[in-house]
Amino acid sequence: MLIGILQTGHVAAELQSEFGEYADMFQRLLSGRDFAFQTWNVVDGEFPPGPEAADGWIITGSRHGVYEDHPWIPPLEDLVRAIRDSGRPLVGICFGHQIIAQALGGKVVKFPGGWSVGRTDFTIDGAHVALNAWHQDQVVVPPPGAETIGSSEFCEHAALAIGDSILTLQPHPEFDAGVIGGLIRVRGDALPGQLTRHAADALEKPTDNDRFAQRIGDFLARERG
Repeated sequence: MLIGILQTGHVAAELQSEFGEYADMFQRLLSGRDFAFQTWNVVDGEFPPGPEAADGWIITGSRHGVYEDHPWIPPLEDLVRAIRDSGRPLVGICFGHQIIAQALGGKVVKFPGGWSVGRTDFTIDGAHVALNAWHQDQVVVPPPGAETIGSSEFCEHAALAIGDSILTLQPHPEFDAGVIGGLIRVRGDALPGQLTRHAADALEKPTDNDRFAQRIGDFLARERG
């Protein structure tokens, strides 16, 4: 099964030698399955010819806001709608979660309550899940027909299910403690000190990345009528 990764941003240059790009993180997250991967750097204007270019799709995180005026955002929204219409599975993480919601009629804002950083407790499908977060923007109005399946105290619409073929998630199952530690080093000065201290103190605590990797992999691979 070919998974197309739509890369909407680049990892900070100081961290690329250690962690690679976002696409590399997703390939590690989903390793051990019968998946092949191809990456399109949509952030640089590189797009697939259409939904048929892959069997399933992932949209990555980004430092950009989905409401910002970038020339690649409108065609990405068009592609989201085309993938939706094709019935192929689509997974969005962080920015990916937000751009899917926006493309399908939801609303995303720079959240006035500030940032969520580091290991965070979520309730997803009624179960407790601990995943790493790194965001200020949030989906505040889900698109029509979306079901909110996950939330945290900070983020009401942290996970969405849209029909049978779209799953989106605000936190980052592809971010391990090393990535969060690196982000604290290179970007932490721009955030309130108490947030980065809390995130640093939680680096040794376990997350449910492996469990959510299983869920994402199963979602992408599931046969659909």
